Amino acid sequence: MARVAFIGLGVMGAPIARHLAGAGHEVTVYNRTADKAAAWVAAHGGRSAATPAEAARDQDAVLTCVGNDEDLAAVTLGDDGAFGAMHEGAVFIDHTTVSADIARRLADEADRRGVHALDAPVSGGQAGAENGKLSIMCGGSGKAMTLAEPLMHAYAARTVHIGGPGSGQTTKMVNQIAIAGVLQGVSEALRFAQASELDLDKVLEAISGGAAQSWQLVNRWPTMAKDEFDFGFAIDWMRKDLGLALDEAGRNGALLPMTALIDQFYAEVQKMGGARQDTSALVRRLPK
Repeated sequence: MARVAFIGLGVMGAPIARHLAGAGHEVTVYNRTADKAAAWVAAHGGRSAATPAEAARDQDAVLTCVGNDEDLAAVTLGDDGAFGAMHEGAVFIDHTTVSADIARRLADEADRRGVHALDAPVSGGQAGAENGKLSIMCGGSGKAMTLAEPLMHAYAARTVHIGGPGSGQTTKMVNQIAIAGVLQGVSEALRFAQASELDLDKVLEAISGGAAQSWQLVNRWPTMAKDEFDFGFAIDWMRKDLGLALDEAGRNGALLPMTALIDQFYAEVQKMGGARQDTSALVRRLPK
């Protein structure tokens, strides 16, 4: 069993840390809101720390799941950041969805300190975190993956080592590009079926067994039809992720015309008051 620091107890981080504690690891938590860390310890054991550095000191592994590039830089490289306290040979695992640039920057800094770093964004949403069934795409050295994988097994259904530093984050961008396209297709298909006055349940039964089948179709078609959009991953976060993909495409030369268009569609839904609704609220901008 390992000594583990977990930094960031949001809707994803808190259940991931819970799975680590449930697997028998000794977990120390840090959260910017101290009350949330105290509540987590009261529910799951372990201890809380006053700073990321205090959480990271003498730990075998440090895991982060925060908001964005700036948050991640603050808890790792800032005053009282975790990197200043990590010992040589420890592993750093970041589950935040951030830019490939900061993933590479942290990998370089970790290497300089003798720490093994893995950028490891996740897919599966809050339900995947709660149920310990996340899919994790990993970038970093083989040694970092070897050290991290036994820990990630506590909360992952699938872990894939994609390649070197930053490749986990760029793979997460691939994931979000694909999801955006599927949701736009499902949105248009649903509105077309409604305009055709078809039985929506029977349509879903018919098409979900063929080439149109997808997770989004099976799980979100019924809720979209009922105008229910409270299923976890918010449009605000999707726009952050699509922005990362569009920025990276500007560097690597990839053309993302559909992604750019759907990003603007999401901006429309934000203006309609849907910023905190889940990504399937994309259908709202299409009239019934």
